Amino acid sequence: MNKQNDSLRFQLQQYLIHWDLFLLFIPLLLYLIIFHYKPMFGIVIAFKDFKLTYGVWDSEWVGLSNFTKLMRTPSFIRVFFNTIKISLLRIIFGFPMPILFALLLNELHSARYKKVVQTISYLPHFLSWVILGGIFISFLSPTNGPIGSIMSSMGLTPIYFLGNKNWFVPTLIITGIWQSVGWNSIIYLAAISGVSQELYEAAEIDGATRFQNVIYITIPSIMPTVTIMFILGMGGILNAGFDQIFNLYNEAVMSVADIIDTYVYRRGLVEMDYSFSTAVGLFKNVVGFAFVLATNAFARRFSEYGLW
Repeated sequence: MNKQNDSLRFQLQQYLIHWDLFLLFIPLLLYLIIFHYKPMFGIVIAFKDFKLTYGVWDSEWVGLSNFTKLMRTPSFIRVFFNTIKISLLRIIFGFPMPILFALLLNELHSARYKKVVQTISYLPHFLSWVILGGIFISFLSPTNGPIGSIMSSMGLTPIYFLGNKNWFVPTLIITGIWQSVGWNSIIYLAAISGVSQELYEAAEIDGATRFQNVIYITIPSIMPTVTIMFILGMGGILNAGFDQIFNLYNEAVMSVADIIDTYVYRRGLVEMDYSFSTAVGLFKNVVGFAFVLATNAFARRFSEYGLW
């Protein structure tokens, strides 16, 4: 107990000594309160039959009826499983790619070439999916796109990847990886840079190859970062990528491409069913939080790493 009190006293002293640094934190704190925490009172709409003319507080209270309606709506069940499917595929194929890319970049000896590759890989992240959507729609066009032209020259029937149910989801995953792999590798490159060089020197003396260094030194050293990023990624299991899908999907692939976020957009902003769409959004966030808790518990049980 005394040790805990001493620790708290020391921390308080540090806060008082560096009080000026905490002033820099005030704008961020205000931003979080105004734009993230204050709007949370709007979740009460999920428990009301919200009418614009009545406002939030004067609308009729309906309890859990919106959630009951949610579970009984066939269209929501479909988009729920679409979301889970796409998100799991993103994690299975997309999550390891930034790690692999960071490991490969770390093995480059030429610092100049490494910087060029990094810069090029970061660029897609700064392009909006509105722009990228137009690029991919044109690029994958079966009539005007280069892929369709190559297939035609080979005597094959061009495939419209964005209009085919069998090809849309794989195309979604591949283009998503291409857009994000460079940017997502930054945190792993930072973790790799923190690995002690003495470990590599000792391994070199013992005759270890570069591949063995990666397997037995680099990967175990960055495993805490990998674990935390995986837990956070599982928390977004129901975030299948609204921007990308909204700009790429069409009626032909709606049955496999429609996800919770696009469903909420149509029900909330297009059909103006605010109560139902809020209930869907709240359900999604609760499930995401549950996945964070479950994944963290799993990680803590089988390893020594976790968020807490």
